[in-house]
Amino acid sequence: MLDSFYLDPNAVTGPDPLGILMVAVIAYFCGCFNGAVIVSKYILRDDVRTHGSGNAGLTNFYRTFGGPLTFVVILCDVLKAVVAVLLGGWLLGTVAGANGYAANERISSMWALFGEYWAALFCLLGHMFPCMFHFKGGKGILSGGAIAIMIDWRIALVVWGGFLVLAVLTRYVSLGSCWAGASFPFITWFVYRSSVITFLGAFIGLLILYMHRGNIHRLLTGTENKFSLHKKK
Repeated sequence: MLDSFYLDPNAVTGPDPLGILMVAVIAYFCGCFNGAVIVSKYILRDDVRTHGSGNAGLTNFYRTFGGPLTFVVILCDVLKAVVAVLLGGWLLGTVAGANGYAANERISSMWALFGEYWAALFCLLGHMFPCMFHFKGGKGILSGGAIAIMIDWRIALVVWGGFLVLAVLTRYVSLGSCWAGASFPFITWFVYRSSVITFLGAFIGLLILYMHRGNIHRLLTGTENKFSLHKKK
């Protein structure tokens, strides 16, 4: 198990800042590929952000439109997260190896892990604040869930397990989403025991909680909508 994020200061350098910046840019634009906006605006010709909660996410899309195109939204938001995480881990892990860490598999693996979390962060930023859609996107739960699965099955088990239990028992999708955001940094620390990786995990978790601040208020005041398998008329 990777117990720390450690780079020997006497060894050759890892990925340079340009490589790290490149991963951030690629991941951000992957995140900007918002399935709910693209399907509703360009296929249905009815922007989902003008309905319901105004959120460009899966839940609002399903409540507004329903139908088989919901699966297209799911596919878009999952695939972009998968691509971002895979590219981030491969690019930074490969570059670290090329710069002299190939003989040290542990350090090369840590750079790959950093790349995955780094790409995950910027993919979610792109999803939540897409530059081509006036910085008005979704809340990041579906993409975040895909990210958890891509990073580590133990993280996915805690994040998805709590989400599903809370969402099914209470029918508040937002409550499960808040669990996902709050638990992500803690399970990250438990699995990797790395301050750098946990910091990125905390940033990701706080972003998700921030995007659900309205839901949190409604949960506390008892005005939050419960999820239904039938879309609103």
